[in-house]
Amino acid sequence: QVQLVESGGGLVQPGGSLRLSCAGSGIIFSVNHMGWYRQAPGKERESVATFTSGGITGYADSVKGRFTISRDNAKNTVYLQMNRLKPEDTAVYYCHAWRTGYDYWGQGTQVTVSS
Repeated sequence: QVQLVESGGGLVQPGGSLRLSCAGSGIIFSVNHMGWYRQAPGKERESVATFTSGGITGYADSVKGRFTISRDNAKNTVYLQMNRLKPEDTAVYYCHAWRTGYDYWGQGTQVTVSS
């Protein structure tokens, strides 16, 4: 059974930082494409950052230069370092693993950016 478990969310002031983690079981991250998505209240889920199995990263324009996705294959964990957070970054953040024919989602972790 595949499980993706996110952690690291919380309340942070504007300009602050958080690091999200996504730990996987039943799946090997290094051979899958990985990504972080987010969904704010009343909005559709959107891609934030991706990390292909080949090591190519991609970012939404809204987070470029502030967020960094990384992967630790030994720990089977994917991270999202979020710096210079803004109130508009407030959302539930989800970890996503996929390849052709399947995909898996974590349960999400809440990130709230507010003073």
